[in-house]
Amino acid sequence: MAMPDQSAIDSAVKRLALALDSLDAAVERRREADRSEEGLASQLHALGVDRTRLAAALDGEAARSRRLETSNREIAQRLDAAIASIQSVLDTNE
Repeated sequence: MAMPDQSAIDSAVKRLALALDSLDAAVERRREADRSEEGLASQLHALGVDRTRLAAALDGEAARSRRLETSNREIAQRLDAAIASIQSVLDTNE
């Protein structure tokens, strides 16, 4: 009678050891997943910071572009007026 009981206990101990090994593996997988999520959250935060910085730079460059366009129009108008003035002087001297 002692032999079958010992066999049952050995079998139960083996099942328990396998269950504990499975639990350890599951805990390690969860830790890896958590580390991966933390890494992704960190990357997402860095991307958000980069996006904010790039948006501010884009706004600044868009404003600079508008100023340059305005300056170009003013210069073109002045050149047109100067050309017209020179043409007028040339026409009167002919």
